[in-house]
Amino acid sequence: METPCVKVCVVDPDTGFCIGCGRTRGEIASWIGFSPAERHSVIEALPERLSTLTQRKRRKAAARGDWRGRSSHSPLKPSPFEPHAEVRA
Repeated sequence: METPCVKVCVVDPDTGFCIGCGRTRGEIASWIGFSPAERHSVIEALPERLSTLTQRKRRKAAARGDWRGRSSHSPLKPSPFEPHAEVRA
């Protein structure tokens, strides 16, 4: 049976979509019972849903001052979690 699952099962609380596959909890739970036409209908909606999730992530990152959606930690600054070269035991 075809499934869009990518084994990243985390539901975005704002949209209700899984961030891995784009389905809702109800769609995930009912997937096995769906007809091929119902599964096809959901699969067709997934690219737009996943795009919505990506756009939300970018907006949140921009609000944090990180326009690329990545960590704002600069690779040029030492990590606070790694010992610095100057630190000797």
